[in-house]
Amino acid sequence: MLRVDTSTDLVTPDVLLALQFRTRNEPLLPRLERFECQNATGGFIPSIPLFLSPKTTNIIIGFIQSPATAMPMLTIARFPTICPHIRHLVLKPLPKDPITTEAVSEMLLTCNQDALQSFTVDSPLAEDARGVLYKLPKLRELWTTIQGPTSLPLVTLPDLEDICVEWDSKCNWLQGFRGATIGKLKTITLRPTSESAQIGKFLEEFQSVALSTSTHNTLSKFSFYTSQSWTPNYSSLLAFKQMANLEIEFSCYNGCSSRVNDDTVINLAQAMPQLEILQLGKQPCRAVGGVTFKGLITLALRCPRLSKLRVHFQANRLAEVTSTTPPFPSKPTAVISQTNCALTDLQVGETPISGPAMLGVGLTLLQIFPEIHNLEYVGQRWGNVAETIRLFKRIGGHIHHASKTHLPPP
Repeated sequence: MLRVDTSTDLVTPDVLLALQFRTRNEPLLPRLERFECQNATGGFIPSIPLFLSPKTTNIIIGFIQSPATAMPMLTIARFPTICPHIRHLVLKPLPKDPITTEAVSEMLLTCNQDALQSFTVDSPLAEDARGVLYKLPKLRELWTTIQGPTSLPLVTLPDLEDICVEWDSKCNWLQGFRGATIGKLKTITLRPTSESAQIGKFLEEFQSVALSTSTHNTLSKFSFYTSQSWTPNYSSLLAFKQMANLEIEFSCYNGCSSRVNDDTVINLAQAMPQLEILQLGKQPCRAVGGVTFKGLITLALRCPRLSKLRVHFQANRLAEVTSTTPPFPSKPTAVISQTNCALTDLQVGETPISGPAMLGVGLTLLQIFPEIHNLEYVGQRWGNVAETIRLFKRIGGHIHHASKTHLPPP
């Protein structure tokens, strides 16, 4: 393996010239299998073939900036000729222009299609290259960029486990996955990259397409990241019973767009008992509203593996629970019972909390999530809540230790 960082390593033009003279059209590193380059500049890219060989199967290049000339793109198009057995290819970020599209498409068309297992290249492709990409027999990992109202061919990727899709316009590309052969798909990441990207009814359309495949039986991670304000229809995801990681980010910049409430999280908890990470929305804002004690306790009881949580919730109402009815009576009832939820991380952001409520909120959170130890917050009041939780956990630890100490008989 060779790892190069052109922002720090002494790879000067003189050094490259000396290496080129030394190789004389022979591989400098004839047994190199993995080449990684960080912060690659347009000026360095034409020299990359000096380091590659027919044995190289993994090429990972992160650009410090999008190449501004055609020469680097012509170099990239040569990779399959130099390395005829590429298995893993990572190239990003790339410019979204016709020259790049042509070069990356040519590269894909000349790759050994029976060897390629990972294609993480954030450039649009020409139609003939798309026809090849979505039918690669051994592809396991895919990052694909869709520009404009592009349609996809029927997807046949029997070994695909992980896919990331970027798009900037209509989501008609989804239809390429209707009835697709993707029987091993576990992870989906979706990134609309512009304000014009259509996301309003996306989850409904996604559900319709996914149910035409076996994805609802295999999907364990679903991530959706957008800078737009959005009110997702979470009920469209209830069919995915194997879900362990659900992350949906949207903006509260122009006013809170979160509509997450008790019904939302209760339905998700009942449908997805294996949840380990649940994050709905970005960092909670200052808007008053969201999940109450009822929703949080249901999450804790239904999803014992839950370790990370981010939702808009009503903090002050948690204090009301502590001050009126003990959340865990000495004789548990069917309404409220003790939990053994594994949650350790709760992101509260700027969630409103009053001064008098801080103690009650800390105690209630600790009773719902007894393993909690990390709060991500903004503001000193939440810092006080975090300190309350730490203090009571230490006291609880001392009591637990003392209860195991046996005094000798008199």
